[in-house]
Amino acid sequence: MPVYWGKQSNLIANNNYKLNMKISIIIPTYNRAQMLSMTIDSFLNQSYDKDLYEIIISNNNSTDSTEELVNNYIKEYPNRIRYLKETRQGSHFARNSAAKIANGEILYFTDDDMIADKHLLSEIIKVFKFDPKVASVTGRVLPKWEVNPPNWIFKLCFNGLLSLNNPPEDFLISSNDCNVYSCHQAILRNVFFESGGFNPDIIGDEWIGDNETGLNIKIKELGYKFGYNGSSIIYHMIPPQRMTQSYLNKRLANQGNCDSYTDYRKYNYSNPSLYKRMLIHFIKLIISEIISFAYKIQGKDLWRIRHAKVFYYWNRIKYDFRLIVDPPWRELVLKRDWLLE
Repeated sequence: MPVYWGKQSNLIANNNYKLNMKISIIIPTYNRAQMLSMTIDSFLNQSYDKDLYEIIISNNNSTDSTEELVNNYIKEYPNRIRYLKETRQGSHFARNSAAKIANGEILYFTDDDMIADKHLLSEIIKVFKFDPKVASVTGRVLPKWEVNPPNWIFKLCFNGLLSLNNPPEDFLISSNDCNVYSCHQAILRNVFFESGGFNPDIIGDEWIGDNETGLNIKIKELGYKFGYNGSSIIYHMIPPQRMTQSYLNKRLANQGNCDSYTDYRKYNYSNPSLYKRMLIHFIKLIISEIISFAYKIQGKDLWRIRHAKVFYYWNRIKYDFRLIVDPPWRELVLKRDWLLE
């Protein structure tokens, strides 16, 4: 339950309230040079004091013109942009390694397909001053469609399926994570290191874990709070490839891996319990496909979610089976501190 929600308080709305915390903006990137340039430009033009933030580009083995692009920015803005090359494939490696060289009291994480509102930093920083127990803050994540999306995307995917966050509240402080996504997340540096950093999501081509979900769980377990300021806005560039049923299927399949990882870390199931869970997931898979078929016959767009759930449950089955037969995999899943890598 939130400890505060609703409209912005007088405290954070007061323009005279001094906010001088140093921020490190961390942007992992992989083969998105064209989008990355728009992301960088949006953060170079923040209303926040330019002497109080730095931008760190963490290049995760890009083979396009990313390195040349960033070097050109560094020549033009030598004291504002830094470059790191992380050769271990995985966004968590790119984020965690950049955090280790960051100078800010606040680590702000985003992605290479985002465009920041001019006041993003000025607004997100206010929540930390509102409550000293707040360790992680987010804001609105709105879409920037590259093409007009089909109606079913508006109806079904204007949410976490596309990493969008647009709740009715303007301001929120809670013991829960406020739908924090790593594309728009500010974290106290000391808490980030205390929590052990981002868990893995993908290593190479293999989806392993729960990324910011796991990080937020660790932050919550340490007793910290989460904040949301709706006036801190970022836009997610969404290409037509993410407006398809195949993308939705893949998104839910990856979520299956993520949820199995999270659950095993929490409950450390015995092998008999994992077999039981596999059976439950299989039953749910069959039910989802039957419901999907029925919805499709009735012309209901909800068939798309139900069909994607089939991929979700199938990946949960495969993941849980691997936990049974692969002891090194279990050890990897239970690892807490990814900053030691």
